[in-house]
Amino acid sequence: MSASHFALLPHRSVIAVGGPDRAEFLQGLISNDTAKVGPGRAIWAALLTPQGRFLNDMFVVEDESGMFLIETERERAAALAKKLKMYTLRSKVTVEDRPAGMEVAVVFEPDAEQVLPVAGATAFVDPRLPELGVRALAPAGQAAALLKLPEAPLAEYEALRLRLGVPDGSRDLIVEKGLLLESGFDELHGVDWQKGCYMGQELTARTKYRGLIKRRLFPVKVEGPLPPSGTPVQRDGREVGEIRSGQGDRAIAMLQLEAASGALVAENSRILPERPAWMKIPETS
Repeated sequence: MSASHFALLPHRSVIAVGGPDRAEFLQGLISNDTAKVGPGRAIWAALLTPQGRFLNDMFVVEDESGMFLIETERERAAALAKKLKMYTLRSKVTVEDRPAGMEVAVVFEPDAEQVLPVAGATAFVDPRLPELGVRALAPAGQAAALLKLPEAPLAEYEALRLRLGVPDGSRDLIVEKGLLLESGFDELHGVDWQKGCYMGQELTARTKYRGLIKRRLFPVKVEGPLPPSGTPVQRDGREVGEIRSGQGDRAIAMLQLEAASGALVAENSRILPERPAWMKIPETS
């Protein structure tokens, strides 16, 4: 397509967090700094277990009323809202799951930023990579009218995401097992190393400063049928990783760093790992 277009993201939903303590409340829980959040200015972050394992990914942005909107996985939003409510304790915070009240859209390729601002919606440049475009949180059923752009199939945006090698929630990170630094959260601006303590910070910091990461999520090209998520990836008969999300001839795979070059095999397909420009692999000693 020669002009910007948008796709609806039906697998994403919105939670609203309000109250005077909202920023401080989230600051103690998630991996990024809520001081960076403002109207039209979002962060990408994760909620972790106390042991530093992945629970939820999210975008956090402020709407025109000062409310924090959390965009996250629709199927897991109710559980996340319940967990956040559990942590409020005496904080002056309100948490509201809005599964039916809002929808999420993404404007992408080319010149997506020209759509900003979007009257009637909360829109922001994707803080992970500018190539991922602009995300818009709109009242349910109104995204198309507010954006005033042609609608594209979700598959077109998915192809872009997979080509860039950017993870998509629990499709790519295993809940209660995944580590942020295995999954690109450092380079994709999902962790703030200067902020105060948050849940799971100790393990996250240790994996960074001690260089403990031995595997990473990589974009891969698939020659042959797309293997299902969870399919082992092998080299010379030895398992070196597994397939996560995918579409067509592209996928995300968790691979051992030592095996992330040359051709691999998953079922009856050849798997060709790629290293996106944004990814930084530390030198091994």
